[in-house]
Amino acid sequence: MVEAIKAHNISYEYETAAGAVLAVKDVSFSVDDAAFMCVLGPSGCGKTTILNMLAGFLTPTKGEILIGGKAVAGQGQDRGVVFQDFAQLFPWRTARRNVEFGLEMRGVPPAERRETALKFLRLVKLEKFADAYPHQLSGGMQQRVAISRSLAYNPAVLLMDEPFAALDAMTREEMQKLLTEVWQATKKTVVYITHNVAEAVYLADQLLVLAAHPGTVKAQMRLDLPRPRDALSTEFVEAQREVLKHLVH
Repeated sequence: MVEAIKAHNISYEYETAAGAVLAVKDVSFSVDDAAFMCVLGPSGCGKTTILNMLAGFLTPTKGEILIGGKAVAGQGQDRGVVFQDFAQLFPWRTARRNVEFGLEMRGVPPAERRETALKFLRLVKLEKFADAYPHQLSGGMQQRVAISRSLAYNPAVLLMDEPFAALDAMTREEMQKLLTEVWQATKKTVVYITHNVAEAVYLADQLLVLAAHPGTVKAQMRLDLPRPRDALSTEFVEAQREVLKHLVH
């Protein structure tokens, strides 16, 4: 299996008034090409720090990250990032113009930008809201626009930091189903941060479970449950139990 991402012994230490704090310690993992990996663990285990290192927002204090066989050195257009915060969209741009932003930065001609943006809004079932502004959209709809924007400039990897955490339970379930469909349609490699076991089991085919203080790898698992996944099936419940064992022991 081809590896899209490889992290080798990465650590991250940050400075505080009280001195240096080790947030992540000697973490190693790999993500297969076109795989969906969830990173799971308690608060303070370094999940977001790891995502920020993958994105190039932070530089590991120690170790190395390779994406597509190349060392990560800062931010790059081979990675798309979706955050939890709805405020990640530009409020003065319509949904379509938000999706066009990365293409605009690349100098893509207006007609091609528009066509690509509408294609990705269609993928997340929002083509009818192309001319709506963020304040006119629900939280779930705003996250769909953010996902479209991250996919539109064709990154190799999509990095997602608890993007559905602020949504109500029903919207969150709808978004998990939609994200699975988008992932299967685009064949992107996804790294998805969550603290929700059911969400991880629903979405992932690879799991990285972290222990806290400092963040270290507790377990790496593969989930071979058939898709679409049924959260009420015996296999699904059993997979949740298996993951929980690693989190509580």
